Amino acid sequence: MTNNKYIATPTRTKEILNKYKFTFKKSLGQNFLIDSNVLENIIAHAGIDKQAGAIEIGPGIGALTEQLAIHADKVVAFEIDQRLIPVLQDTLGDYDNVQIVNEDILEADVAETIAANFPKTQPVHVVANLPYYITTPILLKLLHEDLPVTSLTVMIQKEVAERMAAGPNNKSYGSLTIAVQYYTEAAVVMDVPKQVFMPQPNVDSSILRLVKRDKPPVEVDNEKYFFALIKASFAQRRKTLRNNLTSYFKGTIDKDAINQTLESIGIDGTRRGESLDMQEFATLANAFYRLG
Repeated sequence: MTNNKYIATPTRTKEILNKYKFTFKKSLGQNFLIDSNVLENIIAHAGIDKQAGAIEIGPGIGALTEQLAIHADKVVAFEIDQRLIPVLQDTLGDYDNVQIVNEDILEADVAETIAANFPKTQPVHVVANLPYYITTPILLKLLHEDLPVTSLTVMIQKEVAERMAAGPNNKSYGSLTIAVQYYTEAAVVMDVPKQVFMPQPNVDSSILRLVKRDKPPVEVDNEKYFFALIKASFAQRRKTLRNNLTSYFKGTIDKDAINQTLESIGIDGTRRGESLDMQEFATLANAFYRLG
């Protein structure tokens, strides 16, 4: 049930914005949540309880941070906008389990922050309403760094959430899908209407839950090569796998060698990238990597 004392109401949000004469920066993708029911759903999907620690990205005026502070043991929130630091110190003044870090998450040493703030045995979850324009770089940074986090539950653009959770033979499936699912099990757990934001974004949102895997579902000889080859396979979606690979390997591996390699691993070169599952991509990448 909505509590009118919470930050996440239209009235309280307007009060805070007026008090600090705060203006939204379009360049930072600022859209603040004004519905505490949505926030409680995010907390529930994220599996946050008093045993858990939470990392938040882009707390804004503290709507989600407040709910995390109520439900989690400790919250560390990264906020890039210097103007919001005094606002957050005010709105979250009643909570002694919140630490605000005025830093760009893309530049931050998140592993060091986790080590400094949470016991090694404590489950830590990333929970965030991410700015749409920078969702993918943030998530890929957090995944590639293999942080000691249990899960990531993020509010992002609906279309991007669908891409990250897609399966093969789906128009949303692509290199981003495989990059995310290599490290996590991905699921869209909830759609969110644009009316619960101030200002309202132009697109619908979804909550994506990513649960970290203990180990990747496939074995690859070289991860960097694996991801590069996947990207090449989707370079032009309408082209066949063979044609995309021919363009990618131009000057290094000739057509005959490409055909022979595809044949040796039983993958039809006339298929398109979107029809291959992750295991097939692993087989493909390992075969070409060994070819040199």
